[in-house]
Amino acid sequence: MSRVVDEFAGPAEKRSGWLIPLAVFVVTAALSALILAYYLGPSAPGLGAEQPAQTDSTELVVLSIGDNGFHIPANYILFASARAGGPMEEVAMMALLPDLQGYTLGAAPEFGSNAPDSNVVNIVIRKEVMTLSAEDRLERIYRPFIALAEGTPTPFDARLYTFRMDSGYRDEELYVGESPAGTVLLRCTRPAPDVPSPSCLGDIALGNGLTTTYRFKRAHLAQWQDIESGVRALAGALIDGSEAPSDASPTPNLPAGASGATAG
Repeated sequence: MSRVVDEFAGPAEKRSGWLIPLAVFVVTAALSALILAYYLGPSAPGLGAEQPAQTDSTELVVLSIGDNGFHIPANYILFASARAGGPMEEVAMMALLPDLQGYTLGAAPEFGSNAPDSNVVNIVIRKEVMTLSAEDRLERIYRPFIALAEGTPTPFDARLYTFRMDSGYRDEELYVGESPAGTVLLRCTRPAPDVPSPSCLGDIALGNGLTTTYRFKRAHLAQWQDIESGVRALAGALIDGSEAPSDASPTPNLPAGASGATAG
């Protein structure tokens, strides 16, 4: 009996005291890295936001925004999900200057261009009521941040206003012009080395709870009147009326020159 006891009664084996803390540290660091990657890392394409998916089909899509019915050729609609039709809050579209044509296979390279002189116009029709007129927005929203109150005339019938460098609009310029429909405000990104393809943003109150915003490249700023009137005419032509459309509603009378936009 004592022999057995003697065989197992040797000195106890000592384990290093830093192994367990090290293991806990490694596991914690790995979990922290995964959490940071999830929240801060770039999203994979197609995750979180739908990617544009254009088509050359001119089949009419029947949809409604608020109380307004629309028939829109599919080749104008940017996202595949919107081409299912039905009620929605907004619809995103793309058209090509100079005559605001819809997507075609022949024009695919132009629609995919983000060059400084790209002919693409991005258009969004949304359910939104513009509570302030363009004149009121100029005076109440932008005027307090304008550097030179009288602005500067331009060769293309719009007045340029620059913003103070201590304002939130310091990276933009404001162009104000008059169209047959009223005052037009265009906020344009200032050219800069880190802004290789600056653009301009405008909006149109369509009435009946609808607003259209449109964005085009700053290189086409001199044609702002044609762009504004063209977008207004296109958006208005796509509206069926005050009620949601039925399949029997007539084809919209699109602006002349909007090639590829009629139903086949």
